[in-house]
Amino acid sequence: MWPFVAEWIGSLLRWLHVIAGMAWIGSSFYFMHIDASLKPAPDIPKGKGGEVFEVHGGGFYQVRKWLVAPENLPPQLIWHKWEAYTTWTSGFALLCWIYYGSSDLYLIDPAVRELGPFAAAGIGIAALVLGWVLYDRLCKSKLGENEVALGAVGFVVILLLAWAFQQVFSGRGAMVHTGAVMATWMAGNVAMIIIPNQRKVIAALLAGKEPDPALGKAGKTRSTHNNYLTLPVVFLMLASHSPLVWTTTWAWAIVGLIVIAGAVIRVFYNVRHKGGGNAWWTWGVAAACIVAAFLVSMVTAPGWRERTGLAAAQPPATEEVLNVVMGRCSMCHAREPLWPGLASAPKGILLDTPEQVVRHAQAIEEQAVRTHAMPPNNITMMEPEERRMLAAWLATR
Repeated sequence: MWPFVAEWIGSLLRWLHVIAGMAWIGSSFYFMHIDASLKPAPDIPKGKGGEVFEVHGGGFYQVRKWLVAPENLPPQLIWHKWEAYTTWTSGFALLCWIYYGSSDLYLIDPAVRELGPFAAAGIGIAALVLGWVLYDRLCKSKLGENEVALGAVGFVVILLLAWAFQQVFSGRGAMVHTGAVMATWMAGNVAMIIIPNQRKVIAALLAGKEPDPALGKAGKTRSTHNNYLTLPVVFLMLASHSPLVWTTTWAWAIVGLIVIAGAVIRVFYNVRHKGGGNAWWTWGVAAACIVAAFLVSMVTAPGWRERTGLAAAQPPATEEVLNVVMGRCSMCHAREPLWPGLASAPKGILLDTPEQVVRHAQAIEEQAVRTHAMPPNNITMMEPEERRMLAAWLATR
C-alpha cells in the first residue's frame, strides 16, 4: 500500500507547487507590467507614483501606485506574499519527498560521488541556506549599488553553483538544486526584504513619521531580480524531465545560456511595457542562446560517440538486446515493479515483454543510449558494452 500512498503524495505536492507557482509568477509579471505602465496622476506628486487604467472581465480598473506610501492608509491591505511562500514550501517538500526520500534513484550517482542519503540531503539543504546568505550579502554590499556589476557576479555565482552540484550529485539532482537555490533567492527576497520593508513603511506611517524611501527602493530592486530569475528557474525545474539537458558534463554551460535567454526575454517585455518600443534584439539573443544550448547538449551527450559509425556495424541478435533490457530495466518497467517504493512503471512504460521492448525502442534510445539517463544513476549497473549493443540494434530500426 505504501508505494501507492507515496505516489499520490508526490502527485498532490506537484499539483500544489505548480498552482502556487502560477499564482506567484502571474502576480510578479502583473506588477512589473503595472510599474512599467504607470502614467502621472494629478493628485500624486511628480516622481512619487502614478496610475494606469485597465479593462478586464467587463469592467474598468484604476490602479494607482505611491512609491513610498499615501498619506492615509486604508484599513485593509492585500499582501501578495502567500503565493511565494506556498511555492517555495511546496517545492522544498517535493525536493525532500522525491530527491532526498528516493536519493538512490534521483540524487546520488556513485559514478560522480559516493554519498549516503543523509549526507546528500545535508549538502542540498546547506547549499540552499548558504546560497541565500551569499546572494543577500552581495546585494547589501557595495557591489549591490551597481546593478550591472551585481548581475554579472550573480551570473558567475549561478555557473559555479551548477558546476559544483555536478561534482557531487547526479545530473538531474544538480540541475534541480541549481534551480532550487535560485528559487530560494526569489522567495528569500519576498520573505526577508520585500515584506519586512513594507511592514516598516506601514509602521512609520502609523507612527506619524516619514517612511524611509530606501526601504521601498530595496524592495523594488529585489522584485526586479525575481522578475529576471523567473523564466530560468522555471526551465531548470522542468528540465529534470529532459535528460538531454542534464546528462552532459557541460550542463553548467547550458544553465548559463538558459539564464541569459530567460533574462533577455524579460528585458523585451519590461522595455515594451514602459513604452520604450520593441527591443527585438533580445529575441535574437535568446534564440542564439537556445540554439547554443541545443548544440551543446547534442554534441556532448554521453551516447554521442556510441552512436557514430553504427551504420556499418554488425547489429546484435534481437534476443541479446531483449536480455539486456529485461535484465536491466524490467524491475521498474513492469506491471508490478520489483523496485521498492514504485507502485507503477515510471511514465507507464512497460519493458517486461519482447513486444513492449520493440514498441518503446525510441524511448530506450533516448534514455539508455543517447543520454544514459536510464537506468537512473545506472543503479542496475548497465555496462558500456550493453549500451553499444543497444545502439547498434536501434540503428537498424
